[in-house]
Amino acid sequence: MKDVSNLISLGSKALSIKPAKCIRVYNKRNKGTIGDKVLVAVNGEMKRGWIVGARLPSVNGWPRFDSNNIVLVDNDGNPLGTRILVPIPARLRSLSGDITKILSIASSFV
Repeated sequence: MKDVSNLISLGSKALSIKPAKCIRVYNKRNKGTIGDKVLVAVNGEMKRGWIVGARLPSVNGWPRFDSNNIVLVDNDGNPLGTRILVPIPARLRSLSGDITKILSIASSFV
């Protein structure tokens, strides 16, 4: 998974060493799709995040992306970065929860 937010705390280390590895998906199926909350390991640290892009085939109006993308958040649901570098699906607006904080810093939608 690739982190697509501009991180302040991790800096350039978040993308330079290794991609994030998914540890846990917080849903009933334990299979992550767009809009699911996940627990990932980044440089030996456990972080939470939201999946905003997946390489799955497009189903029911969800777009298909070239890579698996996540946005890291802290325990309160606030994004760790200041901006999101890739377009995110507009259908995420219909979801409830802490994802609205991510939508507020997004620059473009698909």
